Amino acid sequence: RTSNRTPLRDWYLKVLNARQVFENEYISFISYDDEHHRVASVQIPDLEKASDKDWGLAHVAYTIADLGQLLSTYRRLKGEGIVPVRTINHGPTVSMYYKDPAGNQVELQVDAFDKAGAAGYFHTEPFAKNPIGVLFDADKMVADYEAGVPESELLRRP
Repeated sequence: RTSNRTPLRDWYLKVLNARQVFENEYISFISYDDEHHRVASVQIPDLEKASDKDWGLAHVAYTIADLGQLLSTYRRLKGEGIVPVRTINHGPTVSMYYKDPAGNQVELQVDAFDKAGAAGYFHTEPFAKNPIGVLFDADKMVADYEAGVPESELLRRP
């Protein structure tokens, strides 16, 4: 829900590298695959932006196929002036958090393990000591990736 759908729609089109499926004066549907829609935004006049102190949904996460694609997406979005508000290696995932024009958080992530390995990581000592993760510098990760540092090393939580 938004009172200014155009920048919200355009942001999701860029971030998800999506296409518009349908739009009228009330609603917009976009998709990034063969689904009829993945994100819908509804135009409601006079809505007010929620405060960062309000409770509700923390974020929506989208899993990217591999680290190369996550870093390529980061570079593409940075070129559009869209930068993450936080980059963090959680352990099971390497994640970049963005805020859309309405203030909603969107996590773009890549898995560091297969599904069983990720679930197992929750039961390790490093996760027990720090369940949130370790911040990282996205530009440094891009440079390391392009310099040939193995993906397994870049995905490993420091």
